Amino acid sequence: MISISTLKTLLFTLGPLLIPRLFSFYRTVRTQSQTSPLPIRPIPPQVRNALNILFVSCVFALISTLPAFSPENIISVTSSRLQTPNDVIFTRLSSFRPNNTLTEQDKILRNRLASLDGRCLYLTFGPSAIADCPFCNSDDPRSYLYYAMPSLLFPHLLNLFALGLATSSSISGREGGRWRTMAATIGAVIAVAECYIFGAYDWKANARVIRPEDLTYFYWRMRTFRGVVIAFANAGLAGLLWASSTNRIFVVPLSSAERLESVTRVLETARGKLGAVGIVRNVTLRDENFRKRGEAYWTKEGQVMNEVMDEREVVEGVRSALGSGRISVTRIEEEARNYAEGILGKQEGLQAR
Repeated sequence: MISISTLKTLLFTLGPLLIPRLFSFYRTVRTQSQTSPLPIRPIPPQVRNALNILFVSCVFALISTLPAFSPENIISVTSSRLQTPNDVIFTRLSSFRPNNTLTEQDKILRNRLASLDGRCLYLTFGPSAIADCPFCNSDDPRSYLYYAMPSLLFPHLLNLFALGLATSSSISGREGGRWRTMAATIGAVIAVAECYIFGAYDWKANARVIRPEDLTYFYWRMRTFRGVVIAFANAGLAGLLWASSTNRIFVVPLSSAERLESVTRVLETARGKLGAVGIVRNVTLRDENFRKRGEAYWTKEGQVMNEVMDEREVVEGVRSALGSGRISVTRIEEEARNYAEGILGKQEGLQAR
């Protein structure tokens, strides 16, 4: 297993190279997000489904690290040393069993933990590999690794299934599909890393340890490490999915076809509203009561505006604006003429078609 000193050396060697690049990458992403034409939006409904799946996977990963869901550690439960006689260990263990009677697995372990090598392998690969493997022996320690490999990979396969489900286009849409390759890669890397650590670990590391508190319960420590790493990785993926789906970072511009579809949808909506306005106006003009009420409203509106424009303060304000040049009547007339010609020109073009 990689030692603390090795990790420190790697950090001091690679840190000065990686940290500036990470800061540069962060600045680039932040600049792109700030200059993106797409506004920040709420979380899409499909992405909510993916976030729920990732949340559940994080919860289960953290729950798996609790002692209640871990296999029993006989050495730890009995507060024994690796050099403690076998009879003493299992006599202590029997006091924790109903009716002071050992289970069938306890009896099998009693025979296989008689040697120091068996106990070291027990702390490395766990009770299931020691008690249930039919072809394993301490002369070939790798045989325990081969037997334990399916149980080591099973949680990672479940995690990969959850990641694949969360990033599926049918579940999370386009926003989740773009992270599918990255999610699968991270899940596979975590699985391969755990298998490598188990294979590289020195299973005899506890052979010379005397005090129980100095023992390294490698198998149980790796279970905790696995659950925490999977939870953090899935939480990080959920954060990326949330940030990218709400257009905060990692914004991907819409393609030409998507922009055309969006514009067409807006035009169809505007056309529908204009059609509705035309129908309402047609009904209003055809109905005598509505028509009279409309004429009365505009007559009243004209009278009110005339009264307002005749007020002294308004007259002085208009005169001051015209005299100071803040309002150009010529420019306003030119803009009005261009606007009218533009509308009439468009209508003539439509009529010509």
